Amino acid sequence: QVQLVESGGRLVQAGGSLRLSCVASGRLLSSHVLNWFRQAAGKEREFVASIRWGAGTTAYQDSVKGRFTVSRLKSENTVYLQMDSLKSDDTAVYYCGLGRNIGENDRWGQGTQVTVSS
Repeated sequence: QVQLVESGGRLVQAGGSLRLSCVASGRLLSSHVLNWFRQAAGKEREFVASIRWGAGTTAYQDSVKGRFTVSRLKSENTVYLQMDSLKSDDTAVYYCGLGRNIGENDRWGQGTQVTVSS
């Protein structure tokens, strides 16, 4: 079974940038979708962005469009989330998920904490 491990979260100032990584162990299929979600304290987990492993097509939540970029590096079985112009509202635990459709996950990583100070 594929396992997911996120990394890259840390404390950053508002307006700064971070790049999160999600490394997948095991074989990924072209039909797989890697989803990034986030969960702020006291709130429900929400969709952030996704990328289809084979075609590389992407999707974003409206609040991150133009600031976040999702990409993949097939040779490293890794998906990235480049986050620019960070705001305090972006503070959350960020999770990588694997599924067959945008926003739907069969498995999750353990999460990585992103804290944006204003």
